[in-house]
Amino acid sequence: MNFLHTMVRVTDIDASLRFYCDGLGLKEMRRVENDKGRFTLVFLASEQDLKRSGLTGDEYPLPSGLPMIELTYNWPDENGKCENYGGGRNFGHLAYGVDDIYAVCQRFKDMGVTINRPPRDGNMAFVRSPDNISIELLQRGDRLEPQEPWASMENNGSW
Repeated sequence: MNFLHTMVRVTDIDASLRFYCDGLGLKEMRRVENDKGRFTLVFLASEQDLKRSGLTGDEYPLPSGLPMIELTYNWPDENGKCENYGGGRNFGHLAYGVDDIYAVCQRFKDMGVTINRPPRDGNMAFVRSPDNISIELLQRGDRLEPQEPWASMENNGSW
């Protein structure tokens, strides 16, 4: 058995791609538009996972084993309403190892994303996607020395 992907339902593809690609640094690998099913799937992977797997991202279909996120956007009906996927259709969180947790948190802060759990310890932080998905950021390797403004920043909301 091998891991394929994690699916996350989104309500705004552009806002989600800004968060996951511009914020987290993921790369769009494939997009599937299904007119009959009225949905769009966008598959994302990290550059480091691509390099580690020896893939370029141009392979189709993508081989299994490349960890990916599948963003699922269900199109609005003729009345402009989208299916609501709250509560029971969600899950805990996604987690990513990052090279510099302070730089990633600063990038999100500059994008206007709330840092729910700041990296006070130089090791762990939490942010939320536009669709309220918790994203855990973990410092790769040794934790960084605590530094301001992060060391004294309070939690904001939940994660």
